[in-house]
Amino acid sequence: MNVRTLCLGILNFGEATGYEIKKMSADGRFSHFIDASYGSIYPALLRLTKDGLVSCREEQQSGKPDRKVYSITGKGCTALREALKEEPAPDKFRSEFLFLMVFAGMLERERIARALDDRVNLYGEEIARLTEALERCELPASRFVIGYGLAVYEAAQRYLIDQRADALDLAAPPQAPAVWQPSEGKRPTA
Repeated sequence: MNVRTLCLGILNFGEATGYEIKKMSADGRFSHFIDASYGSIYPALLRLTKDGLVSCREEQQSGKPDRKVYSITGKGCTALREALKEEPAPDKFRSEFLFLMVFAGMLERERIARALDDRVNLYGEEIARLTEALERCELPASRFVIGYGLAVYEAAQRYLIDQRADALDLAAPPQAPAVWQPSEGKRPTA
């Protein structure tokens, strides 16, 4: 999926400005799909408009520049349907927390404990947010997507709680060297 398809998908639910599309893709209901920056959204909207897949109207604002409001066209709906027929790419998961855990042997036990607690709490907040969203949601397809996200966060939180003792045991022993030393021979593998 690309940013053009994301924009068409968001506009399929109703008209929006580029700012609103960015907000929905950053921390709204479309935030778990693909990364989209202003630098990719606005060129995509310009191209979609040029290709007749979206229309754009300007609204005057008092003391501010006019805002551009985008709407999907019939041709855009057809393009969205065609794009949805393509096989999705494999999911990508990136985590600074897991990067930290790769180097747990260089960290004190307290640092690992704090990282685990912070992540468990963060997942708890996401679980609460998704549970609330699921209770308010009436669209079956959206309920499926929210339920999937809820299952992922619950599984991740449960794993961290269940594996806490093992994760804490990864900490550097007191007085251990903090970095790999070339004189020790072969580098450890990840």
